[in-house]
Amino acid sequence: MTRELIGIIGGTGLGDALGKHIKDAERHEIDTPFGRPSDAILVGRFGKKTIAFLNRHGEGHKLSPSDVPFAANIFALKKLGVHTILSSGAVGSLREEITPGHLVLVDQFIDKTFKRTGSFFGGFGAVHCEMAEPTCGRLRQMLIETASENLTSKTRNLKFRVHPKGTYVCMEGPQFSTRAESLMHRAWGADLIGMTAMPEAKLAREAQMCYALVALASDYDCWKPHEGKKDEQTLLAEILGNLKVATDNCLQLIEAVLGSEHEFASESCPCRRSLDLAVWTDQGRIAEVDKKELGVLFE
Repeated sequence: MTRELIGIIGGTGLGDALGKHIKDAERHEIDTPFGRPSDAILVGRFGKKTIAFLNRHGEGHKLSPSDVPFAANIFALKKLGVHTILSSGAVGSLREEITPGHLVLVDQFIDKTFKRTGSFFGGFGAVHCEMAEPTCGRLRQMLIETASENLTSKTRNLKFRVHPKGTYVCMEGPQFSTRAESLMHRAWGADLIGMTAMPEAKLAREAQMCYALVALASDYDCWKPHEGKKDEQTLLAEILGNLKVATDNCLQLIEAVLGSEHEFASESCPCRRSLDLAVWTDQGRIAEVDKKELGVLFE
């Protein structure tokens, strides 16, 4: 069985909250061919598992979405021995039924980013990974089952709504959508809008890692007008309150799934073989120094 060092990437909300709950945490400062990750990676115990935790936006939420070193983050986790990532991120809801405070287990993405390093293999060769199913179905199913079991049990440990699927539009930012854009995203069939899931999910696939994303709905996107005549401070307080609720909910869900008997790292999962047929370049044309530098990704 593969060592179950489970990677957790904390976005807005969870990034500042989860670090306080890790027991016997050790800080790992890791260099990668793509620079340093957002922050030191904390390895320690959370619930019944050993996790490698990374705060996506860095200490004090210093990094804007466009400035997050996504490639370094994923590479550093893989270098530590992580094969499975549970990620989180705050989002705006594009659907009436996804109420602020709810969680969504994302299964699809629409990528609108354009400034970010979206692949490890620039200059290496032509590498084309399948992305039809961009999150790990096995890992997502574990989250679905955990949420369902807890919600239907007599103890009802989890008392919040978890949507089993949703399509996430990832925009570049840092500005939020215009109303016309928000309405367009709804017409596309999207359910959520955020700024951080891409290229994170693509890079996890290139690194042959299982990846699942728990989205935290903090508010409705601007397609839905605000009720009444609330001032900006009141609206901001509501959004931060919703994010706090969603963060607490996400912590409960992650702790519950980590307390399950599921096997998180599975060598039989298709995610762990995503590079098998992806490298189209003649091996003789790939520089040995590049093969060595990126060897972690092929492990």
